[in-house]
Amino acid sequence: MALATISGAALKDALKPQLTLLVDDMRAKLTADPAELERWRATHRNAVAEQRTAVSWTDWSEDQLTQAAVGWLLTSVFVRFCEDNLLLGDTAVWITHPDPMLRQRAIDAEQAFYRSDTNHSYREWLEESFDALQKFPATQSLVDEHAALNIIAPSSDAVHQVLSFWRQVDDTGELVWTFRDPELSTRFLGDLYQDLSDFAKKKYALLQTPEFVEEFILDQTLEPALKDRPLEGFKVIDPTCGSGHFLLGAFARLVDRWHREAPGLDLRTRVDNALSSVYGVDLNPFAVAIAKFRLIVAALKASGETTLVNAPKFTLNLANGDSLLHGAEQGGATALDFGDLSFDKDAVVSGFAYSTEDVALLRKILAPGQYDVVVGNPPYIVVGDKALNARYREIYRYCKGTYALTVPFMEKFFYLASKGDRAGWVGQITSNSFMKRGFGAPLIEEFLSRMDLRLVADTSGAYIPGHGTPTVIIAGRNHRAVHTTVRAILGIQGEPGAPDDPSKGKVWRSIVDHVDEPGFEDPWISVEDLNRDLLGKHPWSLSGGGAVETQRAIQDATTSVLNDHIEGPIGRAIRAGSDDAFIRPRLGIRITPSDPFRELILGEEVRDWGARPANLIFYPYRYGTSEIDVQAPPKSLWPYRRTLEERRTFQGNMADAGLKWWAYMQHTSSGYRTPLSICFANIGTHNHFELERGGRIFSSHAPVIKLREGTSEDDHLRLLGTLNSSTACFWLKQNSQSKGNATAASGMPDQPWSWNWEFTGTTLQDFPLPPRDVLERARRLDQLAQQLSAVEPANALTGDGSIHSSINESRRQSASVRGSMVTEQEELDWEVYYNYNLIDERLFLDVGLSPEIHPGERAFEIGLARQLNLGESNTKWFSHRNHGHVQTLEIPTHWPAEYRELVQKRLDTIESNPFIRLLERPEYKRRWAGDSWDVKLQRALKDWLLDRLEDRSLWFTPQSTPQMLSVAELAGRMEKDPEFITALDLWAGKKDAPVTETLVKLLADEAVPYLAAMRYKEAGLRKRAEWERVWDLQRDEDAGLIKATDIPVPPKYTSADFLKSSYWSHRGKLDVPKERFISYPGAGRATDPTPLLGWAGWNHAQQCLALATIYALREQEGTALSELVPVVAGIAEVLPWVKQWHSGVDPTFGIDLADYLAGQLNEKAAAVGVAVPDLGNWRPPKATRGRKAKSQ
Repeated sequence: MALATISGAALKDALKPQLTLLVDDMRAKLTADPAELERWRATHRNAVAEQRTAVSWTDWSEDQLTQAAVGWLLTSVFVRFCEDNLLLGDTAVWITHPDPMLRQRAIDAEQAFYRSDTNHSYREWLEESFDALQKFPATQSLVDEHAALNIIAPSSDAVHQVLSFWRQVDDTGELVWTFRDPELSTRFLGDLYQDLSDFAKKKYALLQTPEFVEEFILDQTLEPALKDRPLEGFKVIDPTCGSGHFLLGAFARLVDRWHREAPGLDLRTRVDNALSSVYGVDLNPFAVAIAKFRLIVAALKASGETTLVNAPKFTLNLANGDSLLHGAEQGGATALDFGDLSFDKDAVVSGFAYSTEDVALLRKILAPGQYDVVVGNPPYIVVGDKALNARYREIYRYCKGTYALTVPFMEKFFYLASKGDRAGWVGQITSNSFMKRGFGAPLIEEFLSRMDLRLVADTSGAYIPGHGTPTVIIAGRNHRAVHTTVRAILGIQGEPGAPDDPSKGKVWRSIVDHVDEPGFEDPWISVEDLNRDLLGKHPWSLSGGGAVETQRAIQDATTSVLNDHIEGPIGRAIRAGSDDAFIRPRLGIRITPSDPFRELILGEEVRDWGARPANLIFYPYRYGTSEIDVQAPPKSLWPYRRTLEERRTFQGNMADAGLKWWAYMQHTSSGYRTPLSICFANIGTHNHFELERGGRIFSSHAPVIKLREGTSEDDHLRLLGTLNSSTACFWLKQNSQSKGNATAASGMPDQPWSWNWEFTGTTLQDFPLPPRDVLERARRLDQLAQQLSAVEPANALTGDGSIHSSINESRRQSASVRGSMVTEQEELDWEVYYNYNLIDERLFLDVGLSPEIHPGERAFEIGLARQLNLGESNTKWFSHRNHGHVQTLEIPTHWPAEYRELVQKRLDTIESNPFIRLLERPEYKRRWAGDSWDVKLQRALKDWLLDRLEDRSLWFTPQSTPQMLSVAELAGRMEKDPEFITALDLWAGKKDAPVTETLVKLLADEAVPYLAAMRYKEAGLRKRAEWERVWDLQRDEDAGLIKATDIPVPPKYTSADFLKSSYWSHRGKLDVPKERFISYPGAGRATDPTPLLGWAGWNHAQQCLALATIYALREQEGTALSELVPVVAGIAEVLPWVKQWHSGVDPTFGIDLADYLAGQLNEKAAAVGVAVPDLGNWRPPKATRGRKAKSQ
């Protein structure tokens, strides 16, 4: 027996399949009722028309179904909790109970219920328990007319499954799940709130606020608010209340305050007074349901009651709805007490409301200027719904650029707080992205600069479970600033590891214990009273530990900034929009030099002075101009036409902007007019810049810096050297936005050097440049980077001579070149320190005079290794899987004496110079991370082998018909190629590797099945059906039957829509085929168990011919016709494309392939006994499941 109240995570995992069952059941029920389905579709159309959403029908209906299913499941949880704790009466049991007698009583009552009316089913019985909640005043609101369970009801069979789940018993006859808990703990509901539904978690950015964070924020807001105003009429709200953590914390404090200030009042009155002060709103209906239930139980306990039967109707001020849309100003005066009347006080939510929303209550709760305290943990995401994104932008003045929800919620929180002499207190933990990213400038300079900020705390270094996004805590009042300083907690170093108790983490304890001690500093934080003017300008820098002083020293040595030397703006990258439609992998066999494709540089490919693109992109322009050079779109883009047409520009869709639908949303031709560019990765753990010499295309995460026309390569290299220095890395991080841990999403800061940062052009243009440059060093490093690229394993396999000798020579050269690069980069870092006057002595050698060194042997690494050896550090710098840096405790003796002496001086300087001590840390030093030589060799060998297996001659007969091959047949052909076998042995890691077996492993994830039902889960198949509907409409549009405006945009896929992760990796969110091969599961010869494959380079007609051939071959072998149904379904699936692209007489075969294959489809469908329209209903057999738990 598991106690559910302390096993939230385990209960969540157990309930997930029940949720899936309910959603599937409700969807089937909806689909089977045409009238109800049309009502839902009409509601969706209305929601779109009223700007409440812009998501597709599939995503919208899935959300509604999920909310309904969670509503039913959660209400059953509430009932079970009440049953086991006898909260609804001593014998009130409907589902089950740990006590066998009460359990039997429930069974008997259920049977009597069915006998009383033969129309009663399992659903009506469960509804009886819901009616009990309706019966008692304390729980009525859980099942009122706005409850999500009213959206749609499940079938009786589905409810039976839920009842059976709760009635499961273990081998001892005890219930698997019990809620009998003397403490009546409801914390477990937080786990259900956050993780029960993956769909809802992603849509609503669900995230619990840890109790220790909530307590700290209430300490900074609710406590000071209570000191200067009466308890009577006190009001606190969380406009993003989630499962109610802040509300419960506030309620507990208010109950305690009422006990102390009004002990003579009746206990129930004191409790309800406290409860009536607490308000909450959330966009997610089931979050509000959970918060209500938790507050009901908390009030019950505080009242000393043991049952809900005689409990009063507690005052619950909670509502489901969008806090950013509801509750507009009605009185004519702004609620913001800072002299800015720009807030749209007349902005109101549209006429559309969801059934779960009580609009009147929402407007009452969200009326401005009424709360003494406003607290919360608002979502940090960028709004994905285009309609809501635009609506928020209309209402909230400071929503600029690609804003995060941090911005409107910051406004909303202050907007809700009272004003005047007793201005309301506001506190929140939120993403710190606004502090440095461009969209935050208006919020900081025009809004927060006028607020009475009291606390700004950098919490990005604290371990806060679930918070992978760097955060900041802000507290203040809805009032003009009254102090010249603001208490600031500045971060120095992140949590060194995940503490057993997050509330006792080193960084967090330091924040809590020393927030009231200005001047305090330890290894983790410093506490200062910052001049308010510093926080009135964007960006904010909340770094302590000497960072400000170092930045000032760099600035003092500056003679110019980057913007003085370049032709702005920085960026000029393409923004295609729906990029997946345009990008293709570099499969050389598919692309000819005349095809309009060019190499595309992605941000993650710009590393260590070079870039190695792995993808090509369709490029419709004449290079260096904005002129479209491709006058007709390629057939490969047609399936994505509607998606591409509706890409949003500042002017509207593509047509509104006067752009062809196969053009990019943004193409800055000046980025390609001259060959030389400095390209950089705008997201990374460290700074990576490289010199481009023309011909490639820059993606949005690989923006470029263009110098003025006529500047030389040396001019570019002068800037490149300084930009790639550790000093530049420090400056960029001080002025850029951290995006959190690059290696984990757990919220653990882990290692400061593993955090990703976003380096924007706006920030970069102000980069300070010293009076001296590092031209010769930069030239040498640029040359070395080119040499390193030339000796990569992939290039070794394309040369003449034996594969073994080419690989060995390439390995040797690569190690030598890389060692030289590490050396020169280290010298560059120290030369740049000298150039910025951070050191007085030339602690570097001239270019080419230093010995080759390896990562792990640099001065700072020797010092770091010594600290690690003494237990003074717990760095993972040396053990990180992408580093492989060897710990070096002593200066290597094989180095020349002059260099050993120099490194010792560097170690001494790191100890004595505070600037260098800060800069010579892993956060700012080049990581030299990446795959090992052996890993890169394996990847290169695999690509080379697969390229050979894609040889066109393998996949066509001499008569030019498509030819399928089993892996065994492929092996038989390739065994005759000694070069291929040598490479295959190297890839397998052993000589004379069995060819067939090895090829099966090599090709395991390189093929995608020919049939949709074999690629997608049911959710994916529903999306596929929408895409097929769009394609039919596009064909109607091409025929002049309809207009494009009548065609919806189909939904995007997610990884959860595919049956295998490899299918998702090949297809992506637009389902663009990028695989090398087609697989035909179950369609091979009975005597050949190896997979049957086709070539993904075939056109649709060839794919269809291949399927017809497979059918004929298997039929000849005597395969049962029932087993050939999926093959016929595959023909039906491809045939519309054959008709679209291959109608008319084919010059090779002399027939109309579309007509021929249509006839083949009808003939074969009749043979297998399935009508053509029904072929799409075929599904692969389900795998058998293991033993089920007992049920009673």
